[in-house]
Amino acid sequence: MIDVERTDFVAISTQDKERALDFFGKTLGLKQNELAHQDWPEFETGNVTIAIMVPAQAGMEFHVHKNPIALRVKDVGEARKKLEAAGVEFRGETLDTGVCHMAFFSDPDGNGLMLHRRYAPYSDGSKA
Repeated sequence: MIDVERTDFVAISTQDKERALDFFGKTLGLKQNELAHQDWPEFETGNVTIAIMVPAQAGMEFHVHKNPIALRVKDVGEARKKLEAAGVEFRGETLDTGVCHMAFFSDPDGNGLMLHRRYAPYSDGSKA
């Protein structure tokens, strides 16, 4: 097999880089990686980097990523209130699955995002 060490980043496509920078940096408050090239900006989430990609720069077509990237927060309800106050629209009510809370929304390009917090122990007994 190929012995993958880890996932370095997840790319999110945009049609408007400045709008994406504003959303991920100001609206979500993610820390921008200052070492990244300005044509390929990155935001840090603690364990996975979100790379903002303008597909045309790589000879690709723009496609919306509909499956959400789960952003772990301390309190889904509080984080949702803050984002709603900033103009972010959520799809439906916050979902309680019995093990976690999830609230679904999109970036300005329609890419799927989710606020997430697991509150039940993992199968190995560790805490969320």
